[in-house]
Amino acid sequence: MTSPGAAQAPEAAAEITERRLHPVTPLRRAWAPVAVLFGWAVHDPDGAQRQLTRLTTTTLLIGLAVLIPAAALYGFCSWWFTHFAVTGNELRIRTGLVFRRTAHIRLERIQAIDVTQPLLARVAGVAKLKLDVIGTDKKDELAFLGADEARTLRAELLARAAGFAPETAHEVGEAPVRQLLRVPPGVLALALVLTGATWGSLAAALVVPPVLWLVTHSLWTVLAVALPLLGAAGASSAGRFVAEYDWTVGESPDGLRIDHGLLDQAHETVPPGRVQTVRIVEPLLWRRRGWVRVELDVAGSSNSVLVPVAPRALAEEVVARVLPGVSVPGPAALSPAPRRARWCVPLWWRGYGLAVTDAVFAARSGLLERSLALVPHAKVQSVRMTQGPWERARGVADVCVDTGANKTVRARLRDADEARELLAAQAERSRTGRRDARPDRWMA
Repeated sequence: MTSPGAAQAPEAAAEITERRLHPVTPLRRAWAPVAVLFGWAVHDPDGAQRQLTRLTTTTLLIGLAVLIPAAALYGFCSWWFTHFAVTGNELRIRTGLVFRRTAHIRLERIQAIDVTQPLLARVAGVAKLKLDVIGTDKKDELAFLGADEARTLRAELLARAAGFAPETAHEVGEAPVRQLLRVPPGVLALALVLTGATWGSLAAALVVPPVLWLVTHSLWTVLAVALPLLGAAGASSAGRFVAEYDWTVGESPDGLRIDHGLLDQAHETVPPGRVQTVRIVEPLLWRRRGWVRVELDVAGSSNSVLVPVAPRALAEEVVARVLPGVSVPGPAALSPAPRRARWCVPLWWRGYGLAVTDAVFAARSGLLERSLALVPHAKVQSVRMTQGPWERARGVADVCVDTGANKTVRARLRDADEARELLAAQAERSRTGRRDARPDRWMA
């Protein structure tokens, strides 16, 4: 005799429709064996050169005749045995031919869903869906889907995560967006030129290789050092310009939308209620123009930049959208470190400051590049006081608050008595903040 629950189980399983990725996916995955060979060649260039010199034309052609079909077969098999399905409360991703893996991603644990399109993917009309999930360091992804299918699936997953019924989730569609900020390309280019990291990495790339050549006269040594330095210089200038081109921030019911990219386009979401820390960074050469950069720490997410460059007033308006009810403390509201702290950190002690409001714990650091970190009281996981021997001798201490993004914001060199009072007061603010915080919901 069969129970009613057992009879319903096969029917529920039958309703789950598994889907495959876009047919162009095997072409992308076929590069994996080639990438392994390339990685070996980069890791051991001398061995790779010796092996190449031993190869005859016939051997090389036979190797290519074996490698290309093997790569194509690997790409096809990895695509054929990859399926995904959306159920009432989870997204299932099943992969693997020999070693099977099934990921069960509960929809209520999804923090962000980003749609990205590398250059070749844009040409092919496909997109990659990346999911940030609570409790995982690595993003699960669906690569690749048709561009329209990716956006439709993203909207459906967000709707189901928000509590919409499966039969109505398809009808919700993508939430409307209201633009808050757009960074003009000219402003972005000038901001990168005025960034110290750009000039520092470029100077290192131009100075270090000639010095190494004069000392070692080894071409491999020079190349091993010069290529990473040139790569770092390119990444801090041209690379950032390409990645942050046409940066747009918009507001929608499912969070703040971020769109950017010249070659590879990204469509990211800052999930509501998951932001643990906001940092307003002010490089030295930006101050005359009143520009700042806004960075984020989001629990379980790789989103780290909210605004690459913007006037301070406009950036603070965006911060107010991320942290509702929070106003950024001005320089006058920040209490500096006591003067005796100069014996602990000469000169740099002037950059430290602290302000505690009803909503946030705000700590400033840096002298040449100022950084103001804002932590909502509800996001503080723990608070502690640290004091080294030299700090004890000078009667100062550090107050540290730890957030859910596994990051720490430190108020440096406070008066020791003030630090003790702050420790107890902050612990109480964190408890009341978590108690009174609004629930984190999509499309609230």
